Amino acid sequence: MTLAIMAVPFGLTSPIATSLVGGGPAVIIWGWILVAVLTQTLAFSLAEICSKYPTSAGAYYWCYRLASPRTRLLASWINGWLTVVGGWMADLSVKFGTAQLIVAGAGIFYPEWNATASQTYMIFLGVTTVAGIFCIFFNRLLPTVDILCACWTGLGIIVISVCLLAKAAAGRRPVSFALGNFDPSLSGWTPGWSFFIGLLPPAYTFSAIGMIINMAEEVHNPSKILPKAIVSSVPIGALSGVVFLLPILFTLPDVATLLQVSSGQPIGLMFTLIMGSRAGGFGLWFIIFGIGMFCSISTSCASSRATWAFARDKAIPFHRCFSKIGPYLEDVPANAYALSTVIQVLLGLVYLCSSAAFNAFAGVAVMCLGASYAMPVAISLMNGRRDVHDAPFNLGRFGTFINAIAVLWIMFVTVLFSMPAVIPVTRWSMNYASAVFVGFGVISAVWYIINGRFYYRGPPIQEERISSPGSSDSASY
Repeated sequence: MTLAIMAVPFGLTSPIATSLVGGGPAVIIWGWILVAVLTQTLAFSLAEICSKYPTSAGAYYWCYRLASPRTRLLASWINGWLTVVGGWMADLSVKFGTAQLIVAGAGIFYPEWNATASQTYMIFLGVTTVAGIFCIFFNRLLPTVDILCACWTGLGIIVISVCLLAKAAAGRRPVSFALGNFDPSLSGWTPGWSFFIGLLPPAYTFSAIGMIINMAEEVHNPSKILPKAIVSSVPIGALSGVVFLLPILFTLPDVATLLQVSSGQPIGLMFTLIMGSRAGGFGLWFIIFGIGMFCSISTSCASSRATWAFARDKAIPFHRCFSKIGPYLEDVPANAYALSTVIQVLLGLVYLCSSAAFNAFAGVAVMCLGASYAMPVAISLMNGRRDVHDAPFNLGRFGTFINAIAVLWIMFVTVLFSMPAVIPVTRWSMNYASAVFVGFGVISAVWYIINGRFYYRGPPIQEERISSPGSSDSASY
């Protein structure tokens, strides 16, 4: 499921225009490696805490256990909202990216067709509906879906790499271009900052490595399985990303031509130009599209579980309703899924006002999920790491250094992805990530004042929670 959520080819190509604007090939390949190294420190940090406290509540449960009695309620409340909103936005960005991918696929055969914002939004609703059907009515098949996604992704990377290198109809690029070409002029930012702006695709791809934690109560032996999944996902993802990116960079068509695509998604045109035919371009596009659909199903499942867990702990308005498990739908948290979906459908309307909405969705996902992961790590650091000294997966003497790098990286990312990708800024190119981020922060604060401070008691201590299949405290996967 971790590999399905990460969906490396989809995560790297759906926002690839940002990396092309940020500088091109050098940003794409070296940015990927840089982000992978920094993300590994976060993966190690999360795995250590997860091995001691494996629960579907995830990071906000960890904040409750690690923070002092005086601050634990507020810390877990803030973190829980970051986790839930991050899950919603990651799911929204994947579905919306898939919708834009469909528009790009149509553009392969109908280049004269320019999809309107409302048409793209309707396609997004279609993707959301398909993912919902799988998650609600075929819940017991989801592990099989994740396995199929991993196989589809692995084989897809091989097929795409071989085809691109074999055809190269747009010409072959020298090593100096594929690994060293850097042109920040399209972004308008200074060269250094332009490079960092272009890091959105790799940061977005790795942003959801912790979403697998939400499935802790639905897998066997989570204290061993989850840390192993979190830690191994980064090097596996990094290696597959390099194998996927290098053939693209060595056969990359003219960047200016790719960025002129009206859909804002150049992947369809890029594959068509490299393969030299519409049929060839469509074939490679279909592989990425399949990954996007698989990923949509997985992120939908994970975000609904995060919503359910937080509602179970009485932190969401009308928590009694959203924490119910439907006995007639294979024990699926259908109400929590409905809440997650409705919020995403409403937020998707932002696209009608800004063509950069996808970047905003992806940016908020990176910011919220990153901040939610960094909070328990930061609290552990401030406690001198005394709470994790007996964790089954222990970082030992390198723990302090690894934790510090992880926290600093997330702090930088939070600032970075609040910025617009291009300057000067217009209404259509405005990055609304900071507005959405602050908006949910205000909602969280207001609800805490109205309700949370009176009724929220934090997540149940793990040793006190007894769950059984079909009960209100468990959901089958």
